[in-house]
Amino acid sequence: MKNSISMKIGLAALIAVLTVSCTGEHKTAGGKRADYTTMSSEELAEHLIFGAKGFKLDQKVQEGGTMRDRMKQDEIQKICSTLKKRQINSSTAQKVSTIARNNMRYPKGGIRLGDWKKGRALAQNAFGFRVGHRTDQHSKRKPGGMCVNCHTLDSKMSIPSGNLGPSLRGYGKTRGQSEAVMKYTYEVIYNPHSTFPCTNMPRLGANGFINQEQIRDVMAYLLDPQSPINQ
Repeated sequence: MKNSISMKIGLAALIAVLTVSCTGEHKTAGGKRADYTTMSSEELAEHLIFGAKGFKLDQKVQEGGTMRDRMKQDEIQKICSTLKKRQINSSTAQKVSTIARNNMRYPKGGIRLGDWKKGRALAQNAFGFRVGHRTDQHSKRKPGGMCVNCHTLDSKMSIPSGNLGPSLRGYGKTRGQSEAVMKYTYEVIYNPHSTFPCTNMPRLGANGFINQEQIRDVMAYLLDPQSPINQ
């Protein structure tokens, strides 16, 4: 299971706040001083995590392995990292989309909806895979779908939501439940790079954040007419 590039940059910013001195300088691995104020977020991440050793890369993570393992990029992440905030071109988009589609796994019984109430609980559960001074303990609490971190959900929700992704209110009300809509929704949850190459959205299914049954439940939350998403 790998973190997205945006999550790594966020981690670097956190480490910068906690570990960088007030002078704005740090020693590099070679003993030279590096001015972090002149670095891009990517350079800062590389320096603080690997150069200045400001993060314990040998600490264990919830999915197994260590933080060092988690920080290793897979093929899609390597390709998307080369963009460096530039707009993706058609050939790169096609390459990323093809990799994502080749890794797509569909349920044996076909794509169908689950329980929207369970899906709502998953979508609003932001607990997951944090490590550090407040490591998430999966033995005490199950991780969620974390949708609320980036999307506005139903109007009856009492917790704040993020705005990195589009609002999902009325998702099923405007799209219906055709076979094409069901397939599209499943694929975006499982691996959004199949449709949106180099997106910031995590690969919830492909990376094992949620299983296929949970994906069906989240889909029900989005598409079921009885769900508060569609009220």
